[in-house]
Amino acid sequence: MIELEVLPHIETPPVRWGKVINQETCIGCHACTVACKSEHLVPLAINRTYVKQVEVGTYPQVSRQFQITRCNQCDEAPCVPICPVTAMFKRPDGIVDFDREVCIGCKACIAACPYDAIQISPDSHSAEKCNFCAHRIDQGLEPACVVVCPVEAIVVGNLNDHNSEVFQLIARKKADVRKPEKGTEPKVYYIGASDYTLNPAKATYEKHHMYSNQTEGYPVLDEKHHPKKHRVASARLAYDVPHNSPWHWEVSLYTWTKSISAGVFIVFSMLSFFGQILDPFWNITNAVVGGVFLGITGVLLIKDLEHPARFIRIFTRPQWKSWLVRGSFIIAIYSVVLLAQFILGILGVSGGITLSLFGLIFGGLTAIYTAFLFAQARGRDLWQNPTLPLHLFSQATLAGAAAYSLLGLIFPLSSAALHIVHITLLVGLATHLVLIVSDSVIPHSLHGAKRAAHQMVFGKYSSFYWTGLILGTLIPLLVAIFTSTVAFIALSSALALIGLLAYEHAYVQAGQSIPLS
Repeated sequence: MIELEVLPHIETPPVRWGKVINQETCIGCHACTVACKSEHLVPLAINRTYVKQVEVGTYPQVSRQFQITRCNQCDEAPCVPICPVTAMFKRPDGIVDFDREVCIGCKACIAACPYDAIQISPDSHSAEKCNFCAHRIDQGLEPACVVVCPVEAIVVGNLNDHNSEVFQLIARKKADVRKPEKGTEPKVYYIGASDYTLNPAKATYEKHHMYSNQTEGYPVLDEKHHPKKHRVASARLAYDVPHNSPWHWEVSLYTWTKSISAGVFIVFSMLSFFGQILDPFWNITNAVVGGVFLGITGVLLIKDLEHPARFIRIFTRPQWKSWLVRGSFIIAIYSVVLLAQFILGILGVSGGITLSLFGLIFGGLTAIYTAFLFAQARGRDLWQNPTLPLHLFSQATLAGAAAYSLLGLIFPLSSAALHIVHITLLVGLATHLVLIVSDSVIPHSLHGAKRAAHQMVFGKYSSFYWTGLILGTLIPLLVAIFTSTVAFIALSSALALIGLLAYEHAYVQAGQSIPLS
């Protein structure tokens, strides 16, 4: 009897879709842009894909470089974990897709994307982007941009299939991806792309160029550049689309109101630990102040959503990797602690060390969770700061001490309590000053952070920065050092709160002011 050898079963690897864009053959005809708009009914003013153009050199040695720009379909897509309701999600075949009916319009995915590939649709008011024409892929068809390209510059295929055209192109030729240092593992590869197009920092924006004149977009594009003598290697942005900052004044203000709300309980806990506040009256006062500013924080967060009515989905279908979700639950728990403090105050019970400890923990978490949210916004280099949790906690402590100083004008504190508040204010101002100055003195390792810091200190937001530094930090610190009277402490506290708001606005907006594509 002949025995048949049983070969081991070899599992076929799953499909992993990728794309190769050959810039050596691209002619910049914009057919892919038009096809994308037609296929997905993309409204005016936004593009899921477009052809960026950069002019390199000066006459007569000039060349025009093209780059087909769109979502990079990252294996480690930062837009997915930051989305609080899984409106951005990754399919088993590697395609990063979206669900406009689920999206709450928080714009966190826009802040997270290092490639500026996501926009809010003016029609649906939801986040939308290139989704690899997933509906066509599911029917065995190629994406619309691939079909219409007259020079076959766009190729799609299975990256796990060594016989596929995309795999062979990547293996045979030098293929680049955009911003590999971000660790997003893009699945869109460029062949023959120019570094002047791949790196947005390499090309300068000329306001009066015929094709690049824009009336909206990142503030950095409106900088006043000193005229430079063009060199052969100089590069000028010839065609681009507007790039808008996702988070506006509401986010700047929310970080400030949140600091005050968290800070009052931090200071209350410190006074309690030192045995200075045992009267239930201060439970009521602290809970009211903290609750009012926490309520304003919630209103600002909801107002900033494109779909305010959908905010409840953060609690009904949470995506736990998102710090928007974690922060929302932290705020909810902190609000319960404030409510408990208020009720205990009404009942004439102090709450003791236990309540102070809970307030300190969840007040501190309320203050610092935004640092981890900003860290998830991988595209914003200025926010990738490991000291940001410390900065936010110090800001909250400063804001809480300032609030208590002002409350002391209405409800007098004991001399011992006022002394503790005074010392806390001094330490908060000094720490805040050191951290603010470090933004301009310590060199930034990331180029985008360096440009954003320059924009904050010397650019469009410099007036807010210097207001926060001088009027809101340096002057109050000097006043607090050389006087201990209640009136002057209150004056320095008011200036500190104004300066803190100005600095928060400069930091939040400057962090979004650098073009990413």
